Amino acid sequence: MPDKIPSSEQMTALVGPSLVEVWKQLCALIDEKYDMEHLWGDGGKAWAYEYKYRRGGKTLCALYARENCVGFMVVLGKQERLKFENDRASYSQEVQNVYDEAQTYHDGKWLMFEPRDASLFDDFVRILSIKRRPNKAARKKQ
Repeated sequence: MPDKIPSSEQMTALVGPSLVEVWKQLCALIDEKYDMEHLWGDGGKAWAYEYKYRRGGKTLCALYARENCVGFMVVLGKQERLKFENDRASYSQEVQNVYDEAQTYHDGKWLMFEPRDASLFDDFVRILSIKRRPNKAARKKQ
């Protein structure tokens, strides 16, 4: 499936220079905390590309790209939703809104964010840690 992997020029042409930076920063953030497989795929009907973070057959999250838009998806199962709901007030209003509006399927609640900048990254990291504890020795940046 190598033809599914876009070059950095293709990504920049697709999502635009500022969103390519958001994409790169988000990938770097996830890579810093998690040792995962990276799988490129086509993004289905709604997206041009899908970039999944998986380990042991389980998906941690996925990034999506289409024209002038980047997506970040996390699926929270039942126990994970309880953890989020117990701590929901500590998340930004935007994250709470996405959670409330997200469709719930048999396998969980599908949270799709469309970040325009890095402002929600701290919340994203906390949501990911609900799904799976970081498995890389994280160096705290304080």
